[in-house]
Amino acid sequence: MEQGQVIQVAQDAVVTILSVAAPLLGIALVIGVVVSIFQATTQINEQTLAFVPKIVGVFLALLIFGGWMLSALTEFATRVFGYASTMVG
Repeated sequence: MEQGQVIQVAQDAVVTILSVAAPLLGIALVIGVVVSIFQATTQINEQTLAFVPKIVGVFLALLIFGGWMLSALTEFATRVFGYASTMVG
C-alpha cells in the first residue's frame, strides 16, 4: 500500500464525512443562532429552550436528507472496497 493511496482514501473519507454531516450541523447552527437571538431579545434565560428546537430541527433534517446521506455513505463504502481491491491486486 503506497502513501498516495492512503492519502486518497483518507481524503475521500474526510470529504464524505463533511458532506454527510454538513446539513445536520448547518441546521443545528441556524436554529441555535435564532434561539440565541430570541433569548437575548426577550431576556429568557431558560437553558432547555435551546435544545428542543435543535432536536426537532435535526430530526426533520434527518428525515429530509436521510436518504441522500445513506446513499452517500453506501457509495463511500463501495469506493473503499474498490480501493482495497486495487491495493491487494
